[in-house]
Amino acid sequence: MQIQNVMQGRGADIRPINKFENLSYSPLHEDSTHQKSKTRYLEVNSKSIVNRVLSPDLPDVYSLNPYQGCEHGCIYCYARDSHNYWGFDSGKGFEENILVKKDAPLLLEKIFQKPGLIVKPLFLSGNTDCYQPAERKYRITRQLLELCLRYKHPVSVLTKNALVKRDLDLFKALAQENLVSLTFSLTTLNEDLRLVLEPRTATTKSKLHIIEEFRMHHIPVYVMMAPIIPALNSTEVFKIAKAASEAGALGFNHSIIRLNGSVAEIFTDWVQKVFPDRASKIINGIRDCHGGKLGETKPGLRMRGEGYTAAMINQMVKLAKQQYFSDQIDIQLDTGRFVRNKLGQLNLF
Repeated sequence: MQIQNVMQGRGADIRPINKFENLSYSPLHEDSTHQKSKTRYLEVNSKSIVNRVLSPDLPDVYSLNPYQGCEHGCIYCYARDSHNYWGFDSGKGFEENILVKKDAPLLLEKIFQKPGLIVKPLFLSGNTDCYQPAERKYRITRQLLELCLRYKHPVSVLTKNALVKRDLDLFKALAQENLVSLTFSLTTLNEDLRLVLEPRTATTKSKLHIIEEFRMHHIPVYVMMAPIIPALNSTEVFKIAKAASEAGALGFNHSIIRLNGSVAEIFTDWVQKVFPDRASKIINGIRDCHGGKLGETKPGLRMRGEGYTAAMINQMVKLAKQQYFSDQIDIQLDTGRFVRNKLGQLNLF
């Protein structure tokens, strides 16, 4: 596999026009987009912090994202389009401008104090990774986990960053009361591919090591191969399932790539520059998974796709799960332990 690494540590190489902006700009020189750029952390005040997930494709949970935008730079990220609402482009702007919700713990504790709260698992990273580099400085995710432990509220975490290991103590304490699960996103075992596909994430070796360590402490860990991209990482399904199983993961799930909105422009530009020899094959494979389109929004189809290529991928996953996860365990987190701490408000001062 010939890889042209031209992105200088970023995922996207362009700045698509923000559909909510009347004015836009473009570089004067063709090579100016290759200049190294710095990440800005922008602290924002949020009016609300938790959303109820009401999608038939996903579990019935609450979703919380302490950060908007993501420095990981995953080229395929479906969250890129949401950055337009904040006035930034979904390409390099999504990776360079990280909105930090410093008041997230305060707002979450207020929610926990509501008398009519219906307890459902809290899902961290439904949009962007809660353990992205900003977390090292701001420690918002750690504060959220501390709150979940104090109130005995179930929480599920999705990440692809080794920084999660910092909070092993909290995961251990939560796991002892069946209040936590961790899912690692594992897209490829090929480090050269990972460096261009999701440049600022943890190495595959690190991810597998953390899965092993967390499982040693009886913390439920799952692996999500997302997204599976035809003609790029689709041949790794069995290898990744095997590696995840050997590391001790309890289960293996997947989704097929979908390129909605401006993500299609970003990904197409990227694949033509990084994989010029197979760009057409990759793009056509994605189209074959979505009825001739690059993306899909319909529940039931958006994550699994349709058509011959999608059916082949889904069948490979099914066989891989039969081979390596025949006894897959889907942990149901305990929602009955929740304690509304009347002294909780003291923590606000």
